[in-house]
Amino acid sequence: MSAAPDDSLIARYLDHVRVEKRLSARTQALYARHLQVLREQCQQAGLAWDQVREAHVRRWAAELRARGLHPRSVALALSCWRGFYTWQGRQGLIRQHPVQGVRAPKAAKPLPKALAVEEALRLAGHAPDAAASDWQAVQDRCMVELLYGSGLRIAELLGLDRRYHPQARGWIDRAAAEVHVCGKGGKWRAVPLGSAAAQALDEWLTARAQMGLPVDGEALFLGARGQRLTPQVARRRLQTWALAAGLPNRVHPHMLRHSFATHILQSSADLRAVQELLGHAHIGTTQVYTRLDFQHLSRVYE
Repeated sequence: MSAAPDDSLIARYLDHVRVEKRLSARTQALYARHLQVLREQCQQAGLAWDQVREAHVRRWAAELRARGLHPRSVALALSCWRGFYTWQGRQGLIRQHPVQGVRAPKAAKPLPKALAVEEALRLAGHAPDAAASDWQAVQDRCMVELLYGSGLRIAELLGLDRRYHPQARGWIDRAAAEVHVCGKGGKWRAVPLGSAAAQALDEWLTARAQMGLPVDGEALFLGARGQRLTPQVARRRLQTWALAAGLPNRVHPHMLRHSFATHILQSSADLRAVQELLGHAHIGTTQVYTRLDFQHLSRVYE
């Protein structure tokens, strides 16, 4: 039996999560980093993959926490290690699972930050000065309407194309008033395109056709040079828009998704519908918005 971990197993597992589980590139990078930490721990202890026991994993997780890693980061590392060993078990490479019984340290679960209804309406209703009413301002308004009106993630928003084509990772069906997006885990969903978002979209498509820049194929949202808009630029544009609208706090794209979910839940109390609109695989992920809704009811009562 080898006294060192087999490096090739990590590469094979990363191929598995990329091809079969279809995890995002960012998640794949996190998995690779955490598996490298596990490999280093095994090497230092002189252990092959199948020699690792639960006591080893508990000690290594405790060491990560002692180094100052946040409980969530430790939980992510354990989740990655657990998936790696689960995969090894399915390949018949191990006899016992050393991570299955190891629990991550508990961490306080902060509530997602959401705008008040009045703040969301002020953000969506903001009209830039006439001097600033260029094509970028029209695009910014369309992005705000889709983030808040359809509850999209920033990656889903910026992955949208103007129309359907076989390679599209998202598109808008204007006739059906639907937005089709490919969310986490490669899961497709369709969400409604509200009237305000539809109007903002029509204005942007008109401005887009008149902007006179070379454009990146079918990409709906564009940067200054005509390429598909990047998340970094989109976040900056949103923050600038929020400041101009008079919102003092930092506003980021996911805050509009949280606001979308919270405000629908406040008005309908339909948790399952919110789950479908957000594309959550598990209802427990959506239930955090009930805590936000309770806070709203408490404020109304007071």
